[in-house]
Amino acid sequence: MSLPGLRINPAPALAPQSIISALDGVVTPHISDKLARSVGIVGLTRFNKTRKLVGTALTIKCRPGDNLMVYKALTLLQPGHVLVIEGGGEPHNALVGELIKLHAEKHGCVGFVIDGAIRDVAAFEDFPCYARSVTHRGPYKDGPGELNVPVSVGGQIVNPGDVVVGDEDGVVCFAQADAEQILSLAAKHKVKEEGIQNEIATGRREQEWIKQILVAKGLVD
Repeated sequence: MSLPGLRINPAPALAPQSIISALDGVVTPHISDKLARSVGIVGLTRFNKTRKLVGTALTIKCRPGDNLMVYKALTLLQPGHVLVIEGGGEPHNALVGELIKLHAEKHGCVGFVIDGAIRDVAAFEDFPCYARSVTHRGPYKDGPGELNVPVSVGGQIVNPGDVVVGDEDGVVCFAQADAEQILSLAAKHKVKEEGIQNEIATGRREQEWIKQILVAKGLVD
């Protein structure tokens, strides 16, 4: 039996392609608003300039500054996985760089979410990558670490197999079992916001969407 600190579990099952495709058209703020505005990864920087991130979390727990388990994860990932790495926010040694990115992408990885540092920043312009910081210094490769266990990244617990969505506004993650409900709620939220945009376009000073908030808070007679 493996013990916490050095566990290597099988890669999680991928989310259905129907879910992945549907989420490609949903912005993270709409998802976040339907997760009580209190769920989601914070504090990471988006290093890619193009492409949205939608995939299934393959989770990695690294000793800060050490990427041995990232190497092991490369042997397990399947097309559609996102490498979600708990690295303790360590800024002094990069956990991934261009070579790992090239190999992971070649084998179908759709992005990285890293509570730690990266290097070779130019390599990530067209590959989804969210990380804590950048450094030229490379990692150690001694371990220990764990694969496909719950990890803590940017204030959120991410479980292996969770759905990961990232865009210009950040990253949100949630269980596959919740995906259909989130998609439904996010679609309704989009319709609501489109209605507000249409009202703003009228140019009227008095706006119903503003009035509703002020009335509810007792700021309008």
